[in-house]
Amino acid sequence: MELGSRDAFSRMGTLGIEEEFYIVDADGHPTSGTDDLVYGRDPPAAVPEGFDHELFECTIEAQTETIEDPAAAREALATVREALVDHAAADGYRIAAAGLHPTAKWRELDHVEKPRYQAQLDRIRYPQHRNTTAGLHVHVGVDDADKAVWIANRLRWHCPVLLALSANSPFWNGFDTGLASARAKVFENLPNTGIPSAFDDFDAFRRYERRMVETDSIADRGELWFDVRPHTGHGTVEVRAPDAQRDPEVTLALVEYVRALVVDYAARYEDGESPPTLRRELLDENKWRAIRHGHDAAFVDRDGEGTTPLGEIVEAECDRLGIDGIREVYEAESGAARQRRIRGESGADALRSDLLVRA
Repeated sequence: MELGSRDAFSRMGTLGIEEEFYIVDADGHPTSGTDDLVYGRDPPAAVPEGFDHELFECTIEAQTETIEDPAAAREALATVREALVDHAAADGYRIAAAGLHPTAKWRELDHVEKPRYQAQLDRIRYPQHRNTTAGLHVHVGVDDADKAVWIANRLRWHCPVLLALSANSPFWNGFDTGLASARAKVFENLPNTGIPSAFDDFDAFRRYERRMVETDSIADRGELWFDVRPHTGHGTVEVRAPDAQRDPEVTLALVEYVRALVVDYAARYEDGESPPTLRRELLDENKWRAIRHGHDAAFVDRDGEGTTPLGEIVEAECDRLGIDGIREVYEAESGAARQRRIRGESGADALRSDLLVRA
Protein backbone atom coordinates (compact mmCIF):
# COMPACT_ATOMS: atom_id res chain seq x y z
CA MET A 1 0.00 0.00 0.00
CA GLU A 2 1.16 3.54 -0.68
CA LEU A 3 1.59 5.34 2.61
CA GLY A 4 3.84 8.26 3.38
CA SER A 5 6.51 8.71 6.00
CA ARG A 6 8.11 11.34 8.15
CA ASP A 7 10.82 11.74 5.53
CA ALA A 8 8.36 13.42 3.16
CA PHE A 9 8.24 16.48 5.42
CA SER A 10 11.50 18.18 4.54
CA ARG A 11 10.81 21.68 3.15
CA MET A 12 9.15 24.66 4.80
CA GLY A 13 6.94 27.16 3.01
CA THR A 14 6.78 25.75 -0.52
CA LEU A 15 3.47 26.08 -2.34
CA GLY A 16 1.33 23.96 -4.62
CA ILE A 17 -2.03 25.08 -6.03
CA GLU A 18 -4.64 22.65 -7.35
CA GLU A 19 -7.76 24.00 -9.07
CA GLU A 20 -10.75 22.05 -10.36
CA PHE A 21 -12.60 23.39 -13.39
CA TYR A 22 -15.57 22.61 -15.64
CA ILE A 23 -15.18 21.77 -19.31
CA VAL A 24 -17.98 23.52 -21.19
CA ASP A 25 -19.17 23.85 -24.78
CA ALA A 26 -19.41 27.05 -26.83
CA ASP A 27 -22.57 28.05 -24.97
CA GLY A 28 -21.07 27.43 -21.54
CA HIS A 29 -22.89 24.15 -20.82
CA PRO A 30 -20.85 21.43 -19.02
CA THR A 31 -19.92 18.72 -21.50
CA SER A 32 -17.81 15.58 -21.83
CA GLY A 33 -14.22 16.38 -22.65
CA THR A 34 -11.89 15.06 -20.00
CA ASP A 35 -10.66 12.13 -22.08
CA ASP A 36 -9.86 14.43 -24.99
CA LEU A 37 -7.90 16.86 -22.83
CA VAL A 38 -6.14 14.26 -20.67
CA TYR A 39 -5.54 11.42 -23.13
CA GLY A 40 -6.36 12.80 -26.57
CA ARG A 41 -3.02 14.46 -27.28
CA ASP A 42 0.22 15.59 -25.70
CA PRO A 43 -0.02 18.08 -22.83
CA PRO A 44 1.01 21.70 -23.46
CA ALA A 45 4.70 22.50 -23.11
CA ALA A 46 4.00 24.91 -20.26
CA VAL A 47 2.40 22.09 -18.22
CA PRO A 48 4.48 19.02 -19.08
CA GLU A 49 2.70 16.84 -16.50
CA GLY A 50 -0.60 17.69 -18.17
CA PHE A 51 -4.01 17.74 -16.51
CA ASP A 52 -5.93 15.11 -14.61
CA HIS A 53 -9.37 13.56 -14.48
CA GLU A 54 -12.01 14.38 -11.96
CA LEU A 55 -15.10 12.27 -11.35
CA PHE A 56 -17.21 13.60 -14.22
CA GLU A 57 -16.09 13.90 -17.84
CA CYS A 58 -16.93 17.60 -17.61
CA THR A 59 -14.46 18.26 -14.77
CA ILE A 60 -10.70 18.56 -14.87
CA GLU A 61 -7.93 19.38 -12.42
CA ALA A 62 -4.95 21.64 -13.09
CA GLN A 63 -2.08 22.06 -10.68
CA THR A 64 1.05 24.12 -10.49
CA GLU A 65 4.48 22.66 -10.06
CA THR A 66 6.02 23.12 -6.61
CA ILE A 67 6.50 26.85 -6.04
CA GLU A 68 9.65 27.57 -4.05
CA ASP A 69 9.18 31.34 -3.78
CA PRO A 70 5.69 32.61 -2.87
CA ALA A 71 6.32 35.67 -5.01
CA ALA A 72 6.20 33.34 -8.03
CA ALA A 73 2.69 32.06 -7.25
CA ARG A 74 0.95 34.56 -9.53
CA GLU A 75 3.03 33.63 -12.56
CA ALA A 76 2.75 29.91 -11.84
CA LEU A 77 -1.04 30.09 -11.56
CA ALA A 78 -1.35 32.18 -14.74
CA THR A 79 0.83 29.72 -16.66
CA VAL A 80 -1.33 26.74 -15.75
CA ARG A 81 -4.63 28.51 -16.34
CA GLU A 82 -3.59 29.90 -19.71
CA ALA A 83 -2.27 26.52 -20.80
CA LEU A 84 -5.55 24.83 -19.82
CA VAL A 85 -7.72 27.39 -21.62
CA ASP A 86 -5.63 27.11 -24.79
CA HIS A 87 -5.47 23.32 -24.54
CA ALA A 88 -9.26 23.13 -24.26
CA ALA A 89 -9.83 25.63 -27.07
CA ALA A 90 -7.83 23.48 -29.47
CA ASP A 91 -10.57 20.83 -29.18
CA GLY A 92 -13.44 23.31 -29.22
CA TYR A 93 -14.01 23.45 -25.47
CA ARG A 94 -14.00 26.28 -22.98
CA ILE A 95 -13.21 26.32 -19.25
CA ALA A 96 -15.50 27.58 -16.48
CA ALA A 97 -14.95 27.92 -12.74
CA ALA A 98 -17.23 27.86 -9.70
CA GLY A 99 -17.73 25.61 -6.68
CA LEU A 100 -20.68 24.09 -8.54
CA HIS A 101 -21.61 24.85 -12.12
CA PRO A 102 -25.06 26.45 -11.84
CA THR A 103 -26.59 24.54 -14.76
CA ALA A 104 -24.81 21.19 -14.38
CA LYS A 105 -27.37 18.41 -13.88
CA TRP A 106 -25.62 15.34 -12.57
CA ARG A 107 -28.15 12.84 -13.92
CA GLU A 108 -27.42 14.06 -17.46
CA LEU A 109 -23.61 14.01 -17.22
CA ASP A 110 -21.23 11.09 -17.71
CA HIS A 111 -18.74 9.79 -15.18
CA VAL A 112 -15.20 9.03 -16.30
CA GLU A 113 -14.16 5.44 -16.96
CA LYS A 114 -10.98 5.67 -14.89
CA PRO A 115 -10.90 2.59 -12.60
CA ARG A 116 -10.20 4.67 -9.48
CA TYR A 117 -13.39 6.66 -9.91
CA GLN A 118 -15.46 3.69 -11.01
CA ALA A 119 -14.41 1.94 -7.79
CA GLN A 120 -15.47 4.98 -5.76
CA LEU A 121 -18.84 5.06 -7.51
CA ASP A 122 -19.36 1.38 -6.74
CA ARG A 123 -18.34 1.79 -3.09
CA ILE A 124 -20.04 5.10 -2.23
CA ARG A 125 -22.98 4.97 -4.64
CA TYR A 126 -25.50 7.85 -4.59
CA PRO A 127 -23.45 10.56 -2.84
CA GLN A 128 -20.57 10.11 -5.27
CA HIS A 129 -22.80 9.74 -8.31
CA ARG A 130 -24.05 13.31 -7.84
CA ASN A 131 -20.72 14.86 -6.81
CA THR A 132 -20.33 17.58 -9.46
CA THR A 133 -18.21 19.74 -7.15
CA ALA A 134 -15.07 21.76 -7.91
CA GLY A 135 -12.69 23.00 -5.23
CA LEU A 136 -9.43 24.77 -4.59
CA HIS A 137 -6.67 22.88 -2.75
CA VAL A 138 -3.60 24.64 -1.34
CA HIS A 139 -0.44 22.77 -0.31
CA VAL A 140 2.18 24.35 1.94
CA GLY A 141 5.41 22.52 2.66
CA VAL A 142 6.31 21.76 6.28
CA ASP A 143 9.71 20.54 7.41
CA ASP A 144 8.66 18.27 10.27
CA ALA A 145 5.91 15.65 10.37
CA ASP A 146 4.73 16.31 13.94
CA LYS A 147 4.74 20.02 13.21
CA ALA A 148 2.56 19.41 10.14
CA VAL A 149 -0.06 17.56 12.21
CA TRP A 150 -0.01 20.28 14.87
CA ILE A 151 -0.52 22.95 12.21
CA ALA A 152 -3.33 20.99 10.54
CA ASN A 153 -5.07 20.76 13.92
CA ARG A 154 -4.88 24.54 14.31
CA LEU A 155 -6.06 25.23 10.77
CA ARG A 156 -9.35 23.46 11.44
CA TRP A 157 -10.76 26.68 12.94
CA HIS A 158 -9.71 28.66 9.87
CA CYS A 159 -11.27 26.33 7.31
CA PRO A 160 -14.79 27.79 7.74
CA VAL A 161 -13.31 31.28 7.38
CA LEU A 162 -11.69 30.26 4.10
CA LEU A 163 -14.92 28.65 2.94
CA ALA A 164 -16.96 31.76 3.74
CA LEU A 165 -14.53 34.00 1.87
CA SER A 166 -14.54 31.67 -1.14
CA ALA A 167 -18.27 30.82 -1.16
CA ASN A 168 -19.10 30.61 -4.85
CA SER A 169 -21.76 27.93 -5.36
CA PRO A 170 -25.33 29.05 -4.63
CA PHE A 171 -26.85 26.96 -7.43
CA TRP A 172 -26.94 23.19 -7.78
CA ASN A 173 -28.71 21.10 -10.39
CA GLY A 174 -30.18 24.30 -11.82
CA PHE A 175 -31.79 25.56 -8.59
CA ASP A 176 -30.94 28.23 -6.02
CA THR A 177 -30.17 26.30 -2.83
CA GLY A 178 -30.37 29.30 -0.51
CA LEU A 179 -26.77 28.51 0.50
CA ALA A 180 -23.60 30.45 -0.19
CA SER A 181 -21.60 27.26 -0.76
CA ALA A 182 -23.78 24.36 -1.80
CA ARG A 183 -20.57 22.65 -2.97
CA ALA A 184 -19.43 22.18 0.60
CA LYS A 185 -22.72 20.58 1.61
CA VAL A 186 -22.88 18.31 -1.47
CA PHE A 187 -19.27 17.20 -0.96
CA GLU A 188 -19.83 16.69 2.76
CA ASN A 189 -22.21 13.84 1.91
CA LEU A 190 -19.19 11.70 0.99
CA PRO A 191 -17.36 9.71 3.67
CA ASN A 192 -14.12 11.03 5.17
CA THR A 193 -14.97 14.68 4.52
CA GLY A 194 -15.55 17.82 6.57
CA ILE A 195 -13.49 19.07 9.49
CA PRO A 196 -11.45 16.19 10.95
CA SER A 197 -10.75 15.38 14.56
CA ALA A 198 -7.44 16.53 16.01
CA PHE A 199 -4.52 14.09 16.05
CA ASP A 200 -1.96 13.90 18.86
CA ASP A 201 1.04 13.63 16.54
CA PHE A 202 2.18 12.23 13.21
CA ASP A 203 2.27 8.63 14.45
CA ALA A 204 -1.39 8.91 15.45
CA PHE A 205 -2.34 10.25 12.02
CA ARG A 206 -0.28 7.61 10.24
CA ARG A 207 -1.94 4.83 12.27
CA TYR A 208 -5.33 6.19 11.29
CA GLU A 209 -4.36 6.47 7.63
CA ARG A 210 -3.00 2.91 7.63
CA ARG A 211 -6.05 1.53 9.41
CA MET A 212 -8.39 3.11 6.86
CA VAL A 213 -6.51 1.45 4.02
CA GLU A 214 -6.09 -1.92 5.73
CA THR A 215 -9.80 -2.15 6.59
CA ASP A 216 -10.79 -1.35 2.97
CA SER A 217 -12.45 1.85 4.10
CA ILE A 218 -10.47 3.72 1.44
CA ALA A 219 -8.40 2.55 -1.51
CA ASP A 220 -5.50 4.91 -0.79
CA ARG A 221 -4.62 7.93 1.33
CA GLY A 222 -5.94 10.27 -1.36
CA GLU A 223 -9.49 9.29 -0.37
CA LEU A 224 -9.20 11.10 2.96
CA TRP A 225 -11.03 14.17 1.68
CA PHE A 226 -10.99 16.29 4.83
CA ASP A 227 -11.01 20.10 4.72
CA VAL A 228 -7.42 20.04 5.98
CA ARG A 229 -4.94 17.21 6.26
CA PRO A 230 -1.22 16.51 6.47
CA HIS A 231 -0.33 15.09 3.05
CA THR A 232 2.02 12.25 3.86
CA GLY A 233 3.18 11.90 0.25
CA HIS A 234 3.95 15.53 -0.60
CA GLY A 235 5.15 16.54 2.86
CA THR A 236 2.65 19.39 3.05
CA VAL A 237 -0.32 20.63 4.95
CA GLU A 238 -3.16 20.61 2.43
CA VAL A 239 -6.19 22.87 2.83
CA ARG A 240 -9.17 21.73 0.77
CA ALA A 241 -11.94 23.95 2.17
CA PRO A 242 -12.45 26.66 -0.51
CA ASP A 243 -14.77 26.70 -3.51
CA ALA A 244 -13.10 26.94 -6.92
CA GLN A 245 -12.78 30.46 -8.32
CA ARG A 246 -13.09 32.08 -11.72
CA ASP A 247 -11.06 35.12 -10.61
CA PRO A 248 -7.37 34.25 -10.12
CA GLU A 249 -6.99 37.19 -7.72
CA VAL A 250 -9.35 35.49 -5.28
CA THR A 251 -7.42 32.24 -5.59
CA LEU A 252 -4.14 34.05 -4.94
CA ALA A 253 -5.57 35.84 -1.90
CA LEU A 254 -6.73 32.56 -0.38
CA VAL A 255 -3.34 30.96 -1.15
CA GLU A 256 -1.56 33.91 0.49
CA TYR A 257 -3.70 33.50 3.61
CA VAL A 258 -3.16 29.74 3.87
CA ARG A 259 0.60 30.06 3.51
CA ALA A 260 0.77 32.88 6.05
CA LEU A 261 -1.19 30.78 8.52
CA VAL A 262 1.05 27.75 8.07
CA VAL A 263 4.24 29.80 8.48
CA ASP A 264 2.83 31.57 11.55
CA TYR A 265 1.71 28.35 13.19
CA ALA A 266 5.06 26.73 12.41
CA ALA A 267 6.76 29.45 14.44
CA ARG A 268 4.26 28.98 17.27
CA TYR A 269 4.95 25.26 17.28
CA GLU A 270 8.67 25.95 17.60
CA ASP A 271 7.91 28.25 20.55
CA GLY A 272 6.06 25.44 22.33
CA GLU A 273 2.66 27.14 22.31
CA SER A 274 -0.22 25.10 23.71
CA PRO A 275 -3.14 25.19 21.28
CA PRO A 276 -6.65 26.01 22.50
CA THR A 277 -9.23 23.28 22.21
CA LEU A 278 -12.67 23.78 20.69
CA ARG A 279 -15.24 21.03 20.43
CA ARG A 280 -15.53 19.42 17.02
CA GLU A 281 -19.26 20.21 17.11
CA LEU A 282 -18.51 23.94 17.32
CA LEU A 283 -16.11 23.69 14.41
CA ASP A 284 -18.90 22.00 12.47
CA GLU A 285 -21.24 24.83 13.48
CA ASN A 286 -18.77 27.33 12.06
CA LYS A 287 -18.63 25.42 8.81
CA TRP A 288 -22.42 25.42 8.58
CA ARG A 289 -22.42 29.18 9.11
CA ALA A 290 -19.96 29.54 6.22
CA ILE A 291 -22.03 27.26 3.99
CA ARG A 292 -25.25 29.12 4.73
CA HIS A 293 -24.15 32.75 4.99
CA GLY A 294 -20.79 33.17 3.21
CA HIS A 295 -19.53 36.72 3.68
CA ASP A 296 -22.35 37.43 6.15
CA ALA A 297 -21.28 34.68 8.57
CA ALA A 298 -20.23 35.19 12.17
CA PHE A 299 -18.12 32.47 13.78
CA VAL A 300 -17.84 30.89 17.21
CA ASP A 301 -14.57 32.15 18.67
CA ARG A 302 -11.62 29.89 19.41
CA ASP A 303 -12.45 29.91 23.13
CA GLY A 304 -16.09 29.03 22.43
CA GLU A 305 -17.32 32.01 24.47
CA GLY A 306 -18.70 34.31 21.77
CA THR A 307 -19.01 34.97 18.05
CA THR A 308 -17.18 37.34 15.69
CA PRO A 309 -18.34 38.50 12.23
CA LEU A 310 -16.23 37.49 9.26
CA GLY A 311 -15.30 41.11 8.53
CA GLU A 312 -13.74 41.57 11.98
CA ILE A 313 -11.87 38.27 11.66
CA VAL A 314 -10.49 39.33 8.28
CA GLU A 315 -9.27 42.69 9.62
CA ALA A 316 -7.59 41.03 12.59
CA GLU A 317 -5.96 38.33 10.47
CA CYS A 318 -4.65 40.79 7.90
CA ASP A 319 -3.13 42.97 10.63
CA ARG A 320 -1.69 39.97 12.48
CA LEU A 321 -0.21 38.22 9.46
CA GLY A 322 0.74 41.25 7.34
CA ILE A 323 -1.45 40.32 4.35
CA ASP A 324 -4.08 42.21 2.34
CA GLY A 325 -5.60 39.84 -0.19
CA ILE A 326 -8.44 38.43 1.89
CA ARG A 327 -9.43 41.96 2.94
CA GLU A 328 -10.02 42.78 -0.71
CA VAL A 329 -11.92 39.52 -1.20
CA TYR A 330 -14.18 40.27 1.75
CA GLU A 331 -14.84 43.88 0.71
CA ALA A 332 -15.78 42.83 -2.83
CA GLU A 333 -19.04 41.18 -3.84
CA SER A 334 -18.93 37.50 -2.93
CA GLY A 335 -18.97 34.85 -5.63
CA ALA A 336 -22.36 33.60 -4.43
CA ALA A 337 -23.87 37.11 -4.44
CA ARG A 338 -22.41 37.83 -7.87
CA GLN A 339 -23.90 34.65 -9.34
CA ARG A 340 -27.34 35.42 -7.90
CA ARG A 341 -27.20 39.00 -9.12
CA ILE A 342 -26.18 38.11 -12.67
CA ARG A 343 -28.76 35.36 -13.02
CA GLY A 344 -31.45 37.60 -11.57
CA GLU A 345 -30.59 40.56 -13.78
CA SER A 346 -29.57 38.86 -17.02
CA GLY A 347 -30.47 35.16 -16.87
CA ALA A 348 -28.68 31.82 -16.99
CA ASP A 349 -26.91 32.47 -20.32
CA ALA A 350 -25.21 35.54 -18.90
CA LEU A 351 -24.23 33.65 -15.76
CA ARG A 352 -22.64 30.81 -17.74
CA SER A 353 -20.68 33.38 -19.74
CA ASP A 354 -19.51 35.15 -16.59
CA LEU A 355 -18.04 31.91 -15.19
CA LEU A 356 -15.75 31.36 -18.19
CA VAL A 357 -12.02 31.45 -17.45
CA ARG A 358 -10.23 33.69 -19.91
CA ALA A 359 -6.51 33.44 -20.62
